[in-house]
Amino acid sequence: MKASVTWVQGASFKGESGSGHTVIMDGPPDAGGKDLGVRPMEMILLGVGGCTAFDVMLILQRGRQAVTDCVVALEATRADTEPKVFTHIHIHFVVTGNSLSEKHVKRAIELSADKYCSASIMLKKAVEITHDYEIIEAD
Repeated sequence: MKASVTWVQGASFKGESGSGHTVIMDGPPDAGGKDLGVRPMEMILLGVGGCTAFDVMLILQRGRQAVTDCVVALEATRADTEPKVFTHIHIHFVVTGNSLSEKHVKRAIELSADKYCSASIMLKKAVEITHDYEIIEAD
């Protein structure tokens, strides 16, 4: 896997993935940025959310669960002093569908956390990661 990050100006950078997709990262005005993109630490949090959401949806779909929506809300706590690393990440899944099996949802989340989500498994070596879920019956 490869990626590149190119300085644009001030605190703004363009990231390009090896697959050719780009994203703008920028800092807040008080750090020389123009607030035109996500912060690098937000990118890490989004990566964890995307990785685990991908896993959970794939597992539930393969388990023939009638999922109509899946939202992953993440909340991270950072250290007060430099380096301001993540100290805790909480992942909350809201899974909506028709007659979803709680057993299947719980197992999909556990499989992602313990076996499949490379991003969260890598981070949990240094960060406490917790998760919970709620299941909503679709209308």
